[in-house]
Order: sequence, then C-alpha cells, then structure tokens
Amino acid sequence: AGGAILRNSLAYVRYDNYPLGPGHVMVIPFRHVANYFDMTTEEKHAMVELLDQAKALIDREYKPDAYNIGANIGAAAGQSRMHVHVHLIPRFKGDVDNPSGGIRCVLAKKK
Repeated sequence: AGGAILRNSLAYVRYDNYPLGPGHVMVIPFRHVANYFDMTTEEKHAMVELLDQAKALIDREYKPDAYNIGANIGAAAGQSRMHVHVHLIPRFKGDVDNPSGGIRCVLAKKK
C-alpha cells in the first residue's frame, strides 16, 4: 500500500495518480478482488470507514464545497484496473461550468 495516507486492517486510502482535482483519493482493499460486489461485507464496511476518515481529512486540508463518490465496476462501466477502488472526489464551486446532473453527465453525452 505504497503512498497510503490512511489504512485499517482490510483497506487503505491513497491519492489518485490522475486526480480530477485537489484532494482526489481512492479507497482500495488490500485483498485483490476485481468486482466491488465480490468483496466481503467486512471489506465493504472497512472501505466505508475509510471514506468517512478520508472525507474528514480532505475537509481539513482542502475545504471542498461538495463530493462525488464513485466506482467503476466492469469494463463496460469504464473499469480499467481490475482491482476494486472507490473514488472520493472533492468538488469546488466553479470547478465546472454547470455541475447539474453530477455523475449522470458521463452518460448524458450520449443523448
């Protein structure tokens, strides 16, 4: 877990190598598993604990206005690394012209 900024017994948090903005982190289980739904209940709980801890850390360090949480599950959803990871993306007023629709904007381009 190189570069881990937070950890517990089942998962860790690190900054994203290709951040979408300041403070963008990923929560990753230690066990190699490709699909979020194949994780154990304990692993999912450990990741949620770390999401909360990461949010508190990012709140202190970056003071964002909002957040997006996301996971790509499967190649058709854009998953390029077949190891579960959940993104916590701090958002700031003005970081995009119109944030309406949030993550739905990914699919909205097809309309």
